[in-house]
Amino acid sequence: MPEGGFNTDAMTPGEMTRPLGEDGLQRSLAAFNEERFRPGLPEGDWRRDIRRTADWLLEEGEFLEERRAAVAARAAEAPRDADGFVAWFEALEHNGPGQGDPLFPWLAEKATREQFCWFLTQEVAGEAGFEDLAAITQVRLPQRPKLEIAKNYWDEMGRGNPKGMHGPLLETLARRLGLEPRLETTVWESLALANVMAGLAANRRYTYQSVGALGVIEQTAPSRAALVAKGLKRLGVPAGDRHYFDLHAILDVKHSASWNAEAIHPLVAEDPSVAPAIAEGALMRLECGAACFARYRRELGI
Repeated sequence: MPEGGFNTDAMTPGEMTRPLGEDGLQRSLAAFNEERFRPGLPEGDWRRDIRRTADWLLEEGEFLEERRAAVAARAAEAPRDADGFVAWFEALEHNGPGQGDPLFPWLAEKATREQFCWFLTQEVAGEAGFEDLAAITQVRLPQRPKLEIAKNYWDEMGRGNPKGMHGPLLETLARRLGLEPRLETTVWESLALANVMAGLAANRRYTYQSVGALGVIEQTAPSRAALVAKGLKRLGVPAGDRHYFDLHAILDVKHSASWNAEAIHPLVAEDPSVAPAIAEGALMRLECGAACFARYRRELGI
């Protein structure tokens, strides 16, 4: 998230009232995630911190289980053999929720600069930090998946070059376009997407769902990134500023093939019982994306 992202000083998890409705829930969980992933020091009442964290973990658990239940039937249909499962997973690029959404050709060909900036503001606000989620997810995984996720993480980190780090590239675009992502101006569907990704990675019971959710991002993002980059070029955004999307339109194709072969395939081959969990995570992420695209189209009058 760009510097100066969500301001949670006035709304921390322990001080918020119980959220009412989907909008309130997602804004509250977004503030919770902002706080729990922020580096801190052992100050104040740590027992109180644990109690309020426990309250929000229960709230988050209910949310994630609802989302998981919504895709469980389709996920259960995925094959349990490694080759069959990878083929099923790869097909999500064509038959998964939200694929081929008309939003992206419209952005490429017709959106005004103001409309494009609104879209990007929502996307930046909903960016959960792929590199951090990958780093959390790989903890204690077997060697091959762990190494593959580590390679992906290193690419996200610019292979040690600060100028090549993917997060700052997005921040640069946001800054150059004057975007101001704020909690109060972000649609709840975008917040829900980030909250799902954060929740799956942060809770070890959802490790395999997180593997699926991260993997399906790599698989489905390139075509959308290419159309976003095309729209930015049409609107006169310099190549250096739109590099984040140009990069992901190409690099994620390689990431996806490697992720499927070196992370997902060996995990299912070693333990077929994890296949439905990986499928659930992928479908949960795609359903969140589809909901975002539909909301964006309504807001933009498409």
